[in-house]
Amino acid sequence: MIEFLSKGGVLVGPILFCSVLALAIFLERLIRFAQVRIRGLGLVKTVAQYVRDGEHNQALELARRSDSPMGRILTHAIEVLDQDRETLETVIVHSTEGEVRELSRYLQGLATIGNIAPLLGLLGTVLGMIKAFMVIQQMGGKVNAAVLAGGIWEAMLTTALGLSVALPTMVAHSYLVARVDKYEAQLQDGTVTFIKAIGRRS
Repeated sequence: MIEFLSKGGVLVGPILFCSVLALAIFLERLIRFAQVRIRGLGLVKTVAQYVRDGEHNQALELARRSDSPMGRILTHAIEVLDQDRETLETVIVHSTEGEVRELSRYLQGLATIGNIAPLLGLLGTVLGMIKAFMVIQQMGGKVNAAVLAGGIWEAMLTTALGLSVALPTMVAHSYLVARVDKYEAQLQDGTVTFIKAIGRRS
């Protein structure tokens, strides 16, 4: 396999590096998502009930103890409950965006790998074709079909390799983005529920 890949030229190395990096990012995000505890409406309703009852310290303690994105958002919200409604909503929006950014970490890098891998493969093919035609010129055009075909398949190898890296990378990126979108929707539902609940305080 190593001997086979070595025929693809100097860009095989960068393409293989992209594949390793993409796999590392994908596995890291999977592990991170497995550790995430969104703690949705159940936590929100309990914290909101404490707030309506005037038990802010208990609400704050519960939110902090949850150790979840939703809990951190509620913690920030409770800390500014004594301020105006606009400030509260701004803090909630800012906190939610921060949690979503944390969940989306490295995903742009994964998308970049998916975009540049086929371009690296195409560049490798172009360089390989240039070398093949240089050989043809040096031989004065006296090249048999076997020699020409050999040069072409070696040149095309990097394109195939680049596409084989790009396709699963883009699938992985789409899957992770869908997971982030799901978490974001849950966080937004929770914050809306919280704002509505504390709006009914006496």
